[in-house]
Order: sequence, then C-alpha cells, then structure tokens
Amino acid sequence: MKSTKSFFTVVSVMLLMCSMASCNAIKKFLNTDLSDEDYIVGQLYADEFVKETPIKAQRHNVNNNSGNASKTGIELNDKDNRKLYAAIDSWYGTPYQYGGCSTSGVDCSCFVGNIFKTVYGITLNRIAADILKNMDKTVSRKNLREGDVVFFTNSKGKVSHVGIYLKDDMFVHSSTSNGVIVSSLDNSYWKSHFYKGGRHKAVTTKYE
Repeated sequence: MKSTKSFFTVVSVMLLMCSMASCNAIKKFLNTDLSDEDYIVGQLYADEFVKETPIKAQRHNVNNNSGNASKTGIELNDKDNRKLYAAIDSWYGTPYQYGGCSTSGVDCSCFVGNIFKTVYGITLNRIAADILKNMDKTVSRKNLREGDVVFFTNSKGKVSHVGIYLKDDMFVHSSTSNGVIVSSLDNSYWKSHFYKGGRHKAVTTKYE
C-alpha cells in the first residue's frame, strides 16, 4: 500500500511539474511497463527540457560511403574510433522517451549503455546517477577524451543526465528535446550543469 501511494505521489508531482513542451515525454514514460519504483523516482529528475539547436560539425562530406564522416556530420580521422561512430549512427535521430530503450524511443542512460555494450563490451548500470559507479576514475572537462562518459546535474543538483564525449567539446546523448544528437559542452545549459567526466579502464582510444 505504501509503495502504491508513493508511486501515485510521484506521478502527481510529474504532471504538476511538466511544461506544455515536456508533457508528451512524461506521458510516454507513464505508458511504459515499469515496476521498479526507484527507477521511476530517478527518471523524475531527468534532464530538463533543454531547448537547443543541434550543432553542425564540419559538414564538408556527409557521405558515409567515403569513410570520412558519420551521420552526425563529424569528419573522422585516423584517431577516431570508427566502431563508436557506426554505433552512434544506428541511433542518431532516435526520439527521446522516458524509460525507452529502443530505436523507437530511448532515454539517456539506455543510449549510453547500448553504445558501451556494442562498442566496448561493457555493461553499465541502468540509471544515469548509477553509471558513475561503473567508472574507474573521474576526469575534469579539460581532460576529457573520446569514450569518456559525461555527467550532468539538473536544477536540483542531482546527477540526472549522461552522454558520451567525442572530441572538440562535442558529446553525443539522448536529449529530452531533440533525441539522440551531438551537442556542445559550450551550450549554456550543458556548460552550467556539467558535473564531471567518467572513464572506464576498458575503454581505449588513440586520443590522449
């Protein structure tokens, strides 16, 4: 009984807090089949509905057949992990969905988890805040390198959002407002809410 009351309290708060722009995402979340109350509470503190224009990163050649670019528009060089970008391409443009874990709709933690499993063979925790526990060391923004997980806090100071750092201050993530996109750490929201980077010892890169 107590658990049921807690669930409906969380749902009520979510509906009261949602703006017109984010209510659709919350409705999708409420329609998912989730029984883990801790997970539901964790998703209540997911990243805010950030309004941003996806960055356009060096779109000189977006033809994947050339082997020089990915769907993100990022031109690749010999240091870039092609397997990482190929995995990102398979998710790129997927809409955001609370609790979603498929190419029909995905949240930030599931996206990061799927990329890590596909590219590095690493299984991560399901909730954004818990993924930090999977990391072997934390790194500052200036020391980020390809494959590091980037963590962000929401307005309540809770770790609520994760993405994967690529290069040149760019990271890929499933954004509430845009789905799976590449964003810049210089964006005013992400810059002010950046918490720290996390590095897993099994993730290797040609970048130092």
